[in-house]
Amino acid sequence: MTTHSTTARDQDAVPDGPASAGPSARGPLNRSTAAYLRYVAGKLAGAAVSLFAVLVTSFFLFRLIPGDPVKAMTGGRQVSSEQIRAMREEFGLDLPMWQQFTDYCGKALTGDLGTSYQFKAPVVDKISEALPATLLLTGTAFVLYTLIGIWLGSRSAWRHGRFGDRFNTAFALTLYSVPSFWLGLLLIITLSVGIGPIPGMFPTGGMESGGESGFGYVIDVAHHLILPVLTLVAVEYARTLLVMRSSLLDEMGSDYLTTARAKGLRDDEVRRKHAVPNALLPTVTLLFVNLGNTVAGAILVETVFSWPGLGGLFYQALSVPDLPLVQGLFFVFAAAVILMNTLADLIYPLLDPRVGR
Repeated sequence: MTTHSTTARDQDAVPDGPASAGPSARGPLNRSTAAYLRYVAGKLAGAAVSLFAVLVTSFFLFRLIPGDPVKAMTGGRQVSSEQIRAMREEFGLDLPMWQQFTDYCGKALTGDLGTSYQFKAPVVDKISEALPATLLLTGTAFVLYTLIGIWLGSRSAWRHGRFGDRFNTAFALTLYSVPSFWLGLLLIITLSVGIGPIPGMFPTGGMESGGESGFGYVIDVAHHLILPVLTLVAVEYARTLLVMRSSLLDEMGSDYLTTARAKGLRDDEVRRKHAVPNALLPTVTLLFVNLGNTVAGAILVETVFSWPGLGGLFYQALSVPDLPLVQGLFFVFAAAVILMNTLADLIYPLLDPRVGR
């Protein structure tokens, strides 16, 4: 064998570095990344359009509410026409509608949602004050109904057709169809006021009793938190349960589960280590959607239990009507739903590469 043939064969067998990283190696990765970036850009553009539509809707929708905000602010007191005119000028209500709208949009883009009529304070400040209470309520409920829904959904699917599966599904659907405010009132009657042999064990509303500090304050807040959290969990866990059950049922006929059983794994290990992780993909995206919906859907629960969060603040603003505060809260609620839906859309392709490619 000649030296020339050996050298040629070695060159054929060992490609040099730059060639191995050429278009054939990088091409699929670059195409995949570019496709995902286009997917992300499309979703972000859609979210921006949705937010602008919410901004427009929040301005015009609440101006259909009957009532004069200026007269509501006077509290029925006798005031002169000059005073009413001065108040309209102070809040810009004397301007043409188109000018009010352009001013509102221009300020909203800078984070200024206006000044509350009844509180005489920036809307952003009032929302910031009430936001922690809402996050405490909805965050606690979200964690609980997520864990309960995934656990019961996986067990129901693994034992589908049995009594436990039928009972869990029927009970979850029943609670899911119950209006949250009605369930909250029922819990107040039975567990707060007390009925028959059942004594009143929980506060009827509010976030704290007052006069507590330190660890006693934490216990007091937790005591007030039980019923509103129970209401949200009872209404919301069914969605997670049903999606988890459906996803796991789709996975149960897969070949990899048969292989896992053939290797001698116990049925419980097959479910926990193999079937459930793969069935969680649709559930993970649902969790983001649920989180946004829970923040927006806590209005009725917070109103029923007099919880000092965004829902209770929205009810107060709507009764005036305090247009800047109502508009700002409506925008926050809608933005939470849009943001969580967008995050779900962006994360799902990372979990399932078939999406967005």
